[in-house]
Amino acid sequence: MARKAVRRKGSERPSATIRTRPAPAGKGTKMRKKKGTTPSSARGAAKRHRGTEGGRGRNKTKGTERKPKLTEEGIEARTVRAGRILAALRRVYGQETTTALVHENALHLLIATILSAQSTDETINRLTPGLFRKYPNAKTFAEAPRAELEADIRPSGFFRNKAKSIQGACRMILERFGGRVPDTMEELLELPGVARKTANVVLGTWFGKNVGVVVDTHVGRLAERLELTWTARNAKDAVRIEQDLMIVLPQDSWTFASHALIWHGRRVCTARKPACAQCELAPYCPSAGTFA
Repeated sequence: MARKAVRRKGSERPSATIRTRPAPAGKGTKMRKKKGTTPSSARGAAKRHRGTEGGRGRNKTKGTERKPKLTEEGIEARTVRAGRILAALRRVYGQETTTALVHENALHLLIATILSAQSTDETINRLTPGLFRKYPNAKTFAEAPRAELEADIRPSGFFRNKAKSIQGACRMILERFGGRVPDTMEELLELPGVARKTANVVLGTWFGKNVGVVVDTHVGRLAERLELTWTARNAKDAVRIEQDLMIVLPQDSWTFASHALIWHGRRVCTARKPACAQCELAPYCPSAGTFA
C-alpha cells in the first residue's frame, strides 16, 4: 500500500525549480566591471564637461561655466565702447600708470613678476629690496645654493618652483643671451618659468614694446564684466581674453590698458563687491549695477 506524503506543519510548498545557464568556467554569474573602465558615452560626456582650469580630470564646478552675455554686440560697436573705456581709464589713472612692482632694471622686473604669481605685489615689494641686494645680478642668482634661495623667497609662496624658475632663467640669460634679459616675445618664452603674462609685463613695462596684453586675475575679471571678451570660456581663459582685447584695443594702448585695468580691479571693481556707484567705467559697462 502506497504511503501518502505528509507535509509538516508550517513548512512551505516546494517552489518550482528555476533553471539557470551554467556560469563560464572560472567566472562568477555576475559580470564585474573592470576597474578604471568607463563606457564610451560616459567618457564623452565627462570630456565635454571637463574644466579648463584647476587641473586635468576635474569637472567644472558651479560658478565657472561661461555666463550668458547681457548684450549681443558686434566687434565694431564693442571697439567703439572699448575706446570710451580706455579714455575713462586715462582720465582716472593717467597715461603714465605702470606696474606696482618695484624694480630698477629688466632683471629685477622679470624676477619680481615670477615671484608675484599666486602672491600680492605688496608682499613682493617687501621681499625684493633685500633679495636684490643679496643677489645683484643674474650670475649671483644662478650660482646661489638652491636651498638658500628657497629660504630667501619663501614668503612669496610656491618658493621651490619659483627658485627653480629663477635660477633656470638666470642661467639661460647668462649662457644664451650674454647676461642681458631678452627683449622679444620669442626669446623671453624660452626662459624657464616665463609665459606670456610675464613676458608682456617685461616687454611693455621695461622695453616699451606693446606686443600683447597682460592678463592677470584682475584683467580677466574686468574683461568679462565689461564684455570686452566674447570668445573666452570664463574669466580665467587668459589666452582668449588676450586675443579679444588685442582686437578691440589699439596696439599702442595695450601696456597702459593692462596696468590701468589691474589698478581698477584692485581699487574699484573688486571680485566680491564692485563699487559700481563710484565706477568711472559704469556708463560703458553692461554689468554695472547687476551685483547683489
